This record gives sequence, structure tokens and C-alpha cells, in this order.
Amino acid sequence: MNGGEPDGDPPQGSEESENARRLLLIGPPGSGKGTVGQRLAEQYGVEHIAAGDLLRHQVETKSDIGRRAAESMQRGELVSDSLVYELVLPRILVAGKTNGYVLDGFPRTLVQAEVGRAITDSNDVAVTLAILLDAEPDVLIPRLLDRARNEDRIDDTPEVIRARLDVFNEEVEPLLDFYRELGLLVTVDASGSPEEVWVELRAILDSR
Repeated sequence: MNGGEPDGDPPQGSEESENARRLLLIGPPGSGKGTVGQRLAEQYGVEHIAAGDLLRHQVETKSDIGRRAAESMQRGELVSDSLVYELVLPRILVAGKTNGYVLDGFPRTLVQAEVGRAITDSNDVAVTLAILLDAEPDVLIPRLLDRARNEDRIDDTPEVIRARLDVFNEEVEPLLDFYRELGLLVTVDASGSPEEVWVELRAILDSR
């Protein structure tokens, strides 16, 4: 006898999956998404699904997905949406049915957001909160210059970094509008120290 406790994995729509935290991090380079994502995963026991890390691993291990992605990148092309879905969505579906997840790097476009939302919604594992880590270029540029020096990336000049941030700000607006219209978007001031950002984010999450 098991005292009436259910055996095996929770069924679709179970209380466990409904209560799981399913978070999306959005932020420009230098906003601290990677650090925040790792802390969220540790704090709430969810999986940190970083699309860029997953893609790099697939390329390094020369998997089928990795080979196809590498071919696109060698041609100077972006990795196709279909390949991104194949890489990321299975992880999201599994994590969403158990303890939950924190997403970083997916979706990156409105099309990816719409497709991802439709698939995860139909499986009851859609994002429940989209978190924008927001900071001004005058804060981000010194951070990114420090990172560039530490990583010996001499091509990352202030002008190059500012242009990269401008591209991000232009491309992210439709994505922000998408989650804002769903009532899921919250903004966290990412200009402070990592601990200040964490305290503000925890206050938001613990109030929900």
C-alpha cells in the first residue's frame, strides 16, 4: 500500500504541472540572464533551458541537430526556426510537466513566440511569466566591455556593442508586445548589482 498516493508521473493537467513555475527571461546582452536563470533554477528547482547553450552543445558533440546547425552557421545563415523548435520544445514539454522551467534565448522572435505558445498551450505547459531584465546602454556597455576584456574579444568596441544593443531593442519589441498583451510581462531593473536584481525578482515571484 502507498497510502493512497498516486504512482508514476503526474498526469497531464495535474496539480504539480499546474503549480510549476514556467518562466521566460528576456533581456539585452549584459543584463545577466544567464546568472539569473541559474539562480532561478536552483531556488525553485526548475530546469534552466538556455537555447544558446543547448545549440553549442549539439554543435560540439556533432549530433544530427548540431551538424545541421553548423552547416547553416558556416553559410552565414541563422539557424532555422524548425531546427530551434526541434532542439528546445521537447525539453520544454518534459520540464513543464514536472517541476517547471526557466527559458533563456527562446523565443527570440514573434513567430517563435506564437508557434511555441500554441504548442505549449495545447500541452498545458505554456510560460506563466515573462520577465524583462531591463537596463540602459550606459549600464550595459561597461559590463560588456569588461566581459570582452576578460574573454580577450578585441573586436567588441563600445560602438560595436551599442549597435548590438540597438538591434536587440528593435527586434525585441514585438516579443514584448506579445507577452504584454497576454498579461504575462513584468519588468525588473537590471541596472543594479546581481543581489539587488535578485531581491527585486524574488519579491515579484513570491507575490504570485
